Amino acid sequence: MATSVVHRFLRLLHGVAPWRSSLHHREITALSQSLQPLWKLPFRAFRTDARKVHTAPARTTFLLRPLPILLATGGGYAGYRQYEKYRERELEKLGLEIPPKLAGHWEVALYKSVPTRLLSRAWGRLNQVELPHWLRRPVYSLYIWTFGVNMKEAAVEDLHHYRNLSEFFRRKLKPQARPVCGLHSVISPSDGKILNFGQVKNCEVEQVKGVTYSLESFLGPRTYTEDLPFPPAASCDSFKNQLVTREGNELYHCVIYLAPGDYHCFHSPTDWTVSHRRHFPGSLMSVNPGMARWIKELFCHNERVVLTGDWKHGFFSLTAVGATNVGSIRIYFDRDLHTNSPRHSKGSYNDFSFVTHANREGVPMRKGEHLGEFNLGSTIVLIFEAPKDFNFQLKTGQKIRFGEALGSL
Repeated sequence: MATSVVHRFLRLLHGVAPWRSSLHHREITALSQSLQPLWKLPFRAFRTDARKVHTAPARTTFLLRPLPILLATGGGYAGYRQYEKYRERELEKLGLEIPPKLAGHWEVALYKSVPTRLLSRAWGRLNQVELPHWLRRPVYSLYIWTFGVNMKEAAVEDLHHYRNLSEFFRRKLKPQARPVCGLHSVISPSDGKILNFGQVKNCEVEQVKGVTYSLESFLGPRTYTEDLPFPPAASCDSFKNQLVTREGNELYHCVIYLAPGDYHCFHSPTDWTVSHRRHFPGSLMSVNPGMARWIKELFCHNERVVLTGDWKHGFFSLTAVGATNVGSIRIYFDRDLHTNSPRHSKGSYNDFSFVTHANREGVPMRKGEHLGEFNLGSTIVLIFEAPKDFNFQLKTGQKIRFGEALGSL
């Protein structure tokens, strides 16, 4: 049968008129000789069962297809998100208000399934590795160039002085680099960017404009203890009223985002007394402004340390919120605090009281005094009670440095 196929092909070459003029007899003969070995092949070589050898590569290719599909899908989604952000920025430049597009429950659940706590602990271990003396300058210089770090403000400008990334992140500033404003009642506790500020209404706090979180979910339920002398809240309004201890006062908030290039220590924003600490183990999702606009109650999902107490106008609290690669939150006077522990119960929290029989007042803090530090950068949330004429001297999105005024009466 194979022989007949070849013969038909040759007859076709001789029989087509246009080819007769272009193909020489010798060329046809040579072609016939080249096809001669095909005549001797058994017919089973042309059957489908003889192609089994060729099916293995096809199966291997099929097994590898999910990876490029996943990469293409993920890349396409990331590209779409970047396009959405670009479009929003362009519309904002035109003065148009963009309603926030919140993540769905499945998107939040998918994000929380990423082992960010494990990755953050690994990053923390990596930060502790001592760098060779010759490698310190190029590594730190790359970080300085990437995030715009101003090393002229550092107490030690010599990059070889910092043995590892952790020491570089927690570098101290020159005393004159951040003068503390003494004329205002509340100063910025850290360097950063103002995400939102204002009066707390309906027990909802804005993490960014248009995206809120529950005040009670963020601070946790009020419990009847010696340092918190009021019964549990029965409703949202009563919870807020418990925080406002003086008649005529209101509840205010301010959210400050610390970028990776910012100074990572935070200080006391005013003269106050810390009486209680509540630690919420949780996720370590990114808290950059884009994520804050996308995930509702982002700060309630993440690990955080809530310090509460009193200042001259009543209730005052400072909350350090963790983030990806920022699992370590340190409070200088709290040696019992250990964040980003490998084991934690979902939705749990740990309370610690600084009020004891020996110390009935708690831990006094002076304005500008060192309070704690992050290992990379995250968010500080202030929630405090003040008279109705308290006035913020801020603009949303502005850069601020530690020691500058937030607001006053």
